[in-house]
Amino acid sequence: MARLIDSYQRKFRYLRLSITDSCNFRCSYCLPNGNCIDPALEGPLNLDEIINLTTAFAGLGVEKVRITGGEPTLRRDVVDIISAISAVEGIDQVAISTNAYRLAQLAPRLAAAGCKAANISLDSLDAGKFARVTGQTTNQAVLDGIDAALEAGLKVKINAVLMKGINDGELSNFLDYVKTSPVTIRFIELMRTGDNKEYFEKHHVRADVLALDLVEQGWEVMQRGTLSGPAEEYFHPDYHGHLGFIRPYAKNFCDGCNRLRISCRGELKLCLFGDGQESVRHLLQNPTQMEELQLTILQRLSTKKESHSLQDDNFGTTRQLASIGG
Repeated sequence: MARLIDSYQRKFRYLRLSITDSCNFRCSYCLPNGNCIDPALEGPLNLDEIINLTTAFAGLGVEKVRITGGEPTLRRDVVDIISAISAVEGIDQVAISTNAYRLAQLAPRLAAAGCKAANISLDSLDAGKFARVTGQTTNQAVLDGIDAALEAGLKVKINAVLMKGINDGELSNFLDYVKTSPVTIRFIELMRTGDNKEYFEKHHVRADVLALDLVEQGWEVMQRGTLSGPAEEYFHPDYHGHLGFIRPYAKNFCDGCNRLRISCRGELKLCLFGDGQESVRHLLQNPTQMEELQLTILQRLSTKKESHSLQDDNFGTTRQLASIGG
């Protein structure tokens, strides 16, 4: 079977798999009104469907799977899902993206199941700002979850969505944090979606100035690995942790794209900000459908565009990031 290579010769070894679009946070840039899931929709993929899906992608060369949401730890079988994916031949890395609300309790079990890394949302180290953004007063629970993940041996990255007037002045706080903590903090530029036009226009800010500040303070750019995401990360010999930036509005941002996405209901999405998505759920019901599933994935990949069009205020059909896991 052919490998996942698009018409621009980009290789896809990384799958982001959403297992739920439910979330217990109400982040102002994503779900300010909480969950708004249509009850008429089919439920999320079950364990057997997830195994069939992951096996198919592994056969096409995928080596890394990241479990996302919504908030994936809201699923009671999240540990079973990670264990099953870890057992798929060809999958070398399994990771999770989480708000860490339940991570203090789950981290040891996730690690034992084969999870190697956790990306944790933490938009502010200030409890008041955290509550303003998320609608939750659980800042300490997230910090405890980070500590538990590190203790369990997980590689930890912290994602902070950069928002003008909210956390764009917190670089020094995060620098203090990584002085002694072996984590990577990535500032993600706020991205336009279907539901956040007013919020985006009010709070979007480019990360360039922060990046320049780091360089002036002696930070250096790290080399990016083949399975790494789009972040440009920096290191400093006097700090245990790293800092980085994800700048989707930067020129040539999509050149190194290496991941595909599956929604929690089995829809293949070629680009986070692309137009449309095609369900492959009907091909996940039996292992005998494997070849047809793989051929369908390859055919869809041949239509992937060279780049998103965020710079033209075109965010595709992405209504909000919870629906696909970012």
